Amino acid sequence: MSESMVVLLNGEALIEYDRTKELPEKQRQYLDRMDRQMDEGIILGNENIESPDQQQRAQFVAFTLVNAIQQDNDAVIAAMNSYLAIRYPDLKQIKADIDQNTKRVMFDLIFDQEHKNQVKVSFNS
Repeated sequence: MSESMVVLLNGEALIEYDRTKELPEKQRQYLDRMDRQMDEGIILGNENIESPDQQQRAQFVAFTLVNAIQQDNDAVIAAMNSYLAIRYPDLKQIKADIDQNTKRVMFDLIFDQEHKNQVKVSFNS
């Protein structure tokens, strides 16, 4: 299990979830309710999925997370981020990109590479 999970949007690290901190019981119960709701089916893209598997659930929640970030919806951000971090303990990064022209969201769930803090360096010529 990775100790942290990082959400990157258009290359910028926005959220880091610390898995070493215990999630309160009330929030764990909320994650269980999310699972029960997804048991009833989800819409992923334009497809109605009656019995989503783990990968489809992760994609659905990650997409919901990115939309919540765009809308500055802190409650949904916290819930979706917690869900991904707790339910997928090996998930290290969510890399999302939003095309500014089409507003299309693309994301990758990264399980095999920790996020490293990066420093932007500008060179003047």
